[in-house]
Amino acid sequence: MVCCWVALALGCSYKTLKFFFDGVPEPQKKKQAVRAGATAPENAGTAVRAAYYEHAPYAAKECDSCHDRNRTNALVTSKEQLCFNCHDLQLNQKYVHGPIASGGCLVCHDPHSSRYAFLLVSEPSTFCFHCHDPNAIPKDEPHTRTDVQCTLCHDAHMSDKKYLLK
Repeated sequence: MVCCWVALALGCSYKTLKFFFDGVPEPQKKKQAVRAGATAPENAGTAVRAAYYEHAPYAAKECDSCHDRNRTNALVTSKEQLCFNCHDLQLNQKYVHGPIASGGCLVCHDPHSSRYAFLLVSEPSTFCFHCHDPNAIPKDEPHTRTDVQCTLCHDAHMSDKKYLLK
């Protein structure tokens, strides 16, 4: 079956492969990317949550933007510097979030696709608690609401204010 997918990737059509080989799986249909705030036709006027987001180079099949195909898909530069080839994040503020400072963008973001906005790797409402202990957060007024995302008050990348406050 892997040979079939390789043949498809090399340009053999599904129809041709199916003619010569039994059990060739149908190519996967491309997932439909949905814009945040889009409306579902069957529920006219009702906002729907985006089901799938793609990184622009991945969606455009511009794999060479990040991968060197001559070296078995190795990255074109180090993993820590790769995102900075296209994303202009000036690390010129007083406080920089640890993953950003160390080039660890992939701690928070998926480089290809995600079902979460901004290509986050998990649900935004609980996302920060994968690294930050909720028990270590002060129990003052802003932190008593559990229905508010951290990024409402905190910048996920950097800030001139302590605790990455906006």
